[in-house]
Amino acid sequence: MQVREGMSSVVLTVGPSHTLRDAARHMAERGVGAAVVVDPDGQGPGIITERDLLEAIGAGQSPDSEQVADHLSQHLTFATPEWSLERAAEAMVRGGFRHLVVVDGGETVGVLSMRDIVRCWTGDGASCDVAEHAAASAA
Repeated sequence: MQVREGMSSVVLTVGPSHTLRDAARHMAERGVGAAVVVDPDGQGPGIITERDLLEAIGAGQSPDSEQVADHLSQHLTFATPEWSLERAAEAMVRGGFRHLVVVDGGETVGVLSMRDIVRCWTGDGASCDVAEHAAASAA
């Protein structure tokens, strides 16, 4: 299976000047764990995740005054729709994150979460050789 088959093509977007509370509210309303941050003056899309929000609030920062731009996930990995779900899962595990922004021709076309991957694999009865591949690589 490819990323295009598992990704959400309807993407929640927020601006860099939104507050953390704004982002959290929109994410909760949509039932998603991440929002793509679109900055017209920026170099490309960013992402803010539940973890980013948790770390900021846990550090005592105000959700009503802190802006999304100051709490974006760092070191993003972008996927293309043609990636296999196995490649996407491997990138997520290796990078320690649960969401990939999917881009095609420089445009954001979706978001793929670890939950999306699990849904695809369990819903279709698909199997994956990632564990076998990882075990073989470790040997």
